[in-house]
Amino acid sequence: MAHRDEQKKSHLDREDLAGEHAVGDAGQFTLACLFLVIWVADTIFLQYTTFLNQYVPLVVRIPCGVAVLVLAGCLAKTGMAMVFGEERDSPAMVTEGVFSVIRHPIYLGEMLLYVGLLIWSISLAAGVVWVFAIAFLHYISRHEEKLMLGIFGREYERYMQEVPMWLPRLRKG
Repeated sequence: MAHRDEQKKSHLDREDLAGEHAVGDAGQFTLACLFLVIWVADTIFLQYTTFLNQYVPLVVRIPCGVAVLVLAGCLAKTGMAMVFGEERDSPAMVTEGVFSVIRHPIYLGEMLLYVGLLIWSISLAAGVVWVFAIAFLHYISRHEEKLMLGIFGREYERYMQEVPMWLPRLRKG
């Protein structure tokens, strides 16, 4: 029974994690719901801001959208597994794997999820929500980086200098 209780432990209760913004999860959930409601309503029912779809054929949009969604899923799943997959004795920096290429692969995966759906149906109304989601994710990422700097100091500062926040470097330099 104790083992089952430990499995139910939320990431918010884990002392081995460095922390996150207090409204991070709620904000992400709210923006995701808002995006999906607007995207579905505009794409299927209203079609007020989907006029650009006529310029990009569906046979182009679907495979491109799927490719972006697969990339988004890979980034998010890999990042989540590395951060939340095992409990540590104390907070530790995760700098290997996908975290050696970009600092926030989970949030980038979330951004790309929206992009994949926007490629399927170019809804400008949902695109506006996507811009707000990017701003929010950037804001909470900066907050989490301040927490990491407070815990790991120079080590995290070096990591920030070596690994880009959002877009991987094409070559080391």
